[in-house]
Amino acid sequence: MLSVQGVHKSFGSIRAVRGVSFEVRPGQVVGLLGPNGAGKTTTIRMITGFLPPDDGRVMIGDLDVSRDSARARAKIGYLPESAPHYPEMKVREFIAHRAALFGVARQGRERAVGEAMERCQLGAVASRRVGVLSKGFKQRVGLAAAIVHGPSVLVLDEPTNGLDPTQVREARSLIKDLAKDRTLLFSSHVLSEVERVCDRVVMIAGGELRADGTPGDLVEKTSLTPVHVIECARTPDPLPILRKVEGVADAKLEALADEGWVRVRITPRAGHRDLREALAAAARGAGLAVRELSIDRPSLERLFAELIERPGAVGVGGGA
Repeated sequence: MLSVQGVHKSFGSIRAVRGVSFEVRPGQVVGLLGPNGAGKTTTIRMITGFLPPDDGRVMIGDLDVSRDSARARAKIGYLPESAPHYPEMKVREFIAHRAALFGVARQGRERAVGEAMERCQLGAVASRRVGVLSKGFKQRVGLAAAIVHGPSVLVLDEPTNGLDPTQVREARSLIKDLAKDRTLLFSSHVLSEVERVCDRVVMIAGGELRADGTPGDLVEKTSLTPVHVIECARTPDPLPILRKVEGVADAKLEALADEGWVRVRITPRAGHRDLREALAAAARGAGLAVRELSIDRPSLERLFAELIERPGAVGVGGGA
């Protein structure tokens, strides 16, 4: 199990990580989600032992990554955003080199390399030089190198970054397969990838933990309300018409590319979750042409945007 316990990290006056805590249990895939500069990479570097925390600790099972670094790091497989490769080495040669660096015994090294290559489907390129491979195959080589020593915890930092759609699907399938027999932490700023791959989401912004839970639980527990979206004619002025509807708390106008049409986003008051009929009736009574009326219900994407842009504005229940 991976346990991050109240870690802090500063660089001069910059507080990069502020008291972040979460756990990843065996067999779980947890997504570490946040915008660029949120503190994700610094957190990952503390987890993998590349940076010591200023305060708090990281545990791999019963091993403290800072105090028992060598033994703890032997249990971690790490694929950084830019996977390190020796482009002149052949695939099998490179993975065998990584196995040796990890201390895999000589008598078991060939078997470990073969199993890692098979798991990552690298047989067809085993004799090719790493430097001539596609980005997708280079990521597979990086994954094989990260698991060749049989780690119980696998940490992946932006593993689908820069891949084309086909390569992303292949990487997603491979990550799910690798998670079957180990603890896996998946860091990304791409929300759709985290939703597709992960059982649980940990959101970080400004170096702080903002939310922790399954995607479904986070959306269910959020204090966000459904927003009604109306595309209507610019005249007559829609704002005074729609603001008079009972249950409307706020209405904001957005310009559209089409001249003569606007979009209005309406926030209902508490207890008024569906105002579509009332809004349509008000528009019809005022002679306001409407071409679209829908509800933008709470979603992980909306939750993420609110947590990042308006910290403290959204109530979210945490939980591992």
